[in-house]
Amino acid sequence: MNMNVFKTSIAAGQPQIGFWQALASPYTAEICAGAGFDWLLIDAEHAPNDLPLILSQLQAVAPYDVEAVVRAPIGDAVLIKQLLDVGARSLLIPMVESGEQAREIVRATRYPPAGIRGIGSAIGRASRWNRTANYLQEAEQEICLLLQVESVAGLEAIDDIASTPGVDGVFIGPSDLSAALGHIGNPAHAAVQQAIEQGIGRILKAGKAAGILIADETLARRYLSLGATFVAVGTDVTVLARGAEALARRFAPEAGTQTPLSSSTQVY
Repeated sequence: MNMNVFKTSIAAGQPQIGFWQALASPYTAEICAGAGFDWLLIDAEHAPNDLPLILSQLQAVAPYDVEAVVRAPIGDAVLIKQLLDVGARSLLIPMVESGEQAREIVRATRYPPAGIRGIGSAIGRASRWNRTANYLQEAEQEICLLLQVESVAGLEAIDDIASTPGVDGVFIGPSDLSAALGHIGNPAHAAVQQAIEQGIGRILKAGKAAGILIADETLARRYLSLGATFVAVGTDVTVLARGAEALARRFAPEAGTQTPLSSSTQVY
């Protein structure tokens, strides 16, 4: 089996910079795969992704030196089994709120007797249809399991969640957390930032990797300085939306004289 470099890197405290994939497109996923990020997050919680689309994006990204992390819509054992079978080996599971829930999610990623993952390697892409020697015995070594904390209950249980054997890292969701703390739409609020920074410290104290998504470069660098090791710094949707808006404004009638694009920005 190929080593999961992303997993070993975050365990060693080596920062891994990521980029969110929400356009649900194998074409854009492949474009982003060659951009130079360490990992891409294929989002099935808030983006219009289903299992076949996730598979297509995994296939598009596979030739590139970047780890595909798939965020499931929910920590369901059947869905986790399907994602693993189609070849996702790094998973982010949202809305985790207790150590008990964390332990059940770990069991969903392990074959019996350690867990409850069903055995379908003969028809699964993950094992290359049983062409990968010892896949059943060694699969869990390369599976990277990341759990997402984004509620008050999750924050209170973060020590138990992070210390769960089989959990490789804990991801703090700033948007939902800010709403849970009474500051919806304002993850930069001082109270939210304090909670995030304390959460990162508690995750690291448990000996696990800490992660977050934040498009604010100053905050991203702040979290990296605090020891967060898997940090996503933007989303494909936002880059496209803001870039398209900026270009349109340059040619809007009220903008005055139209300034031609420089050669460095002519990327069509």
